[in-house]
Amino acid sequence: MKPSIWKWSTRTVVTIGVGAALYGATSWIGIPITVDTQIRPAIALLAIFGALFGPIVGFIAGFIGHVINDFITYGTVWWGWALGSGITAAFMGLIYLVKDFNPMDGEVKKKHFVQFFLYGVLGIFVSLVFSFLFDIYVMGEPNDKMVVQVIAAGAANLAVFIVLGLPAVWAFAKRNRNNTNLSVDR
Repeated sequence: MKPSIWKWSTRTVVTIGVGAALYGATSWIGIPITVDTQIRPAIALLAIFGALFGPIVGFIAGFIGHVINDFITYGTVWWGWALGSGITAAFMGLIYLVKDFNPMDGEVKKKHFVQFFLYGVLGIFVSLVFSFLFDIYVMGEPNDKMVVQVIAAGAANLAVFIVLGLPAVWAFAKRNRNNTNLSVDR
């Protein structure tokens, strides 16, 4: 049985810390594609932490991890994009709320991956619209720069989610499905 997203424990806090640290530490790894935009494999971590631990854990880990990366990489925080990472992970974590979805116990069906895909795509879109508007209206960034950046980031994030995020959660669930028939002899 999955724990409630509202029930916090030491495990929840540790999971957020580990997720944020992993995302923050690995987000600097990427292939530059345009101004301040990269294909970052770390995006897959948002999908993994969201799907396995829910939208709240995903949001906080994604947000804090992005803040950590911005401090390390730029010495300042791009708050719109940090919140965007949290939003992406939260949307990807909506699959956790589906009653019969439980990758920890290997309970994942093909319909879950269609839902997970749709939540992920929607999350990427919503987060990029938010980041776009935030950077234009709060940070004063030029429209033309933001259009290029958002299109490039959207394509990159979608590719990483499809190529790494979805298969990672599927493999995790499959591994756990194969182990469900094990018993402990005492």
